[in-house]
Amino acid sequence: MKTFRHIPVRKALATLLLLVATMTAAQAQTDSISKVLEPMDSIAVVDMQTLETEKTTSVVVDSNRVKKPKRDWNTWRPNPKRALWLALVLPGAGQIYNRKYWKLPIIYGGFMGCIYALTWNNMMYKDYSQAYLDIMDNDPGTASYNKFLHLGVEINDQNMERYKSLFKSRKDKYRRWRDLSFFVMLGVYAISVIDAYVDAELSEFDISKDLSLKVSPAVIPNYSGGNPLQAQSLGVNCSLNF
Repeated sequence: MKTFRHIPVRKALATLLLLVATMTAAQAQTDSISKVLEPMDSIAVVDMQTLETEKTTSVVVDSNRVKKPKRDWNTWRPNPKRALWLALVLPGAGQIYNRKYWKLPIIYGGFMGCIYALTWNNMMYKDYSQAYLDIMDNDPGTASYNKFLHLGVEINDQNMERYKSLFKSRKDKYRRWRDLSFFVMLGVYAISVIDAYVDAELSEFDISKDLSLKVSPAVIPNYSGGNPLQAQSLGVNCSLNF
């Protein structure tokens, strides 16, 4: 015969209550962990949205930089002050800025002509100045003036004074021409600066095809007369619209 052991009722109830308490505590711990993780997940979602927004903005900015609109040269107008400073720093730069390229050969041609004239006249002035010094010192060893004489011509006592006067006048002439060449070059520079500034100013001048002259009668006050009845006189009013 098999025998069965009888478990006490109190011990079974205690074991059951302990098991229920353990399961309840485990469930509570799981809920607390999920509550802690949920805010972190929401923060991560917000960060991802912010990152996506920044990427979209950067792409839009980059696309705007790449797709920069081209300048319409038909409506572009130069700045007079910028044209003035460019012309002062570099001759011809103002005309390039104003897009008047056809003026460059005139300006640079004027500068090249003045530089050539300045160099040539300075060289001739030095030569005639040395020749004049040589003919004035009465030293036979210094005779650089002979290169200015025609073939077979010699300087003697009869023509000495004439050649002295000739060399002096030519020396002074080439010195004046040298100085004049320098001032003309300054004039070309000033004209290039003025032209660049005025051209930039006139680029905004309204040139309309509606140029009309209107003539109409008018009453002109005349305060010079003593008679009050003649204080006004009839006249003609001319107005020009442009």
